[in-house]
Amino acid sequence: MILLLMVIEFTCGSLMFSYWLGVMVGKKLEDVRDGNPGAFNLWYAAGFKVGILGAILDFLKGYFPLVYFIKKEYLINGIALIFVAIAPVLGHAFSPFLRFKGGKAMAVTFGVWSAVTDFKASFFYAVVLGILKALERIYFWGSPSLPERDAMLDIVGFTILMFFLIGNGFEKLLLLWVFNFLVLLYKRRRDFKILLKKRGNFLFK
Repeated sequence: MILLLMVIEFTCGSLMFSYWLGVMVGKKLEDVRDGNPGAFNLWYAAGFKVGILGAILDFLKGYFPLVYFIKKEYLINGIALIFVAIAPVLGHAFSPFLRFKGGKAMAVTFGVWSAVTDFKASFFYAVVLGILKALERIYFWGSPSLPERDAMLDIVGFTILMFFLIGNGFEKLLLLWVFNFLVLLYKRRRDFKILLKKRGNFLFK
């Protein structure tokens, strides 16, 4: 049963809605900014409305199947929940529809954490990212937003999320956090290489 649920979740996660929406409106996301086939690049390439639609669909594929399985009590065991919950993140990050070169898995990550914590962790993460992004924009006022800076903010924010989980009774989900963190970090390896080429200095303009 658990293996079947993992396959279902991985398949749902591998549906690259943002990329396909980009194709529908004549935008090749692999040629936009860092080439990430996700909602942010779709927004950047095709505008606010299409980008929001992509983000919602990518969020829902992480949220709805998982919350359904939880409500139906198919995932009573904590370890089973963790392995099933990470599957859609892996599906998006390594989508077979894009020859296993998927996206950075932000929207689907929000969907998963909304499902397993009833929106508590995802809301906290969204607030933290909003604050970090606002501070970054203030510091780099007048300069364009760069994907490598965004990657750094994603990881810093997700690290802060760990302390929220520990302090709010979600310790049983820490293994899920570790798996999710490793996927997010791996998918941003190119961005961190760019930062290292700039002598590891995050505060460059």
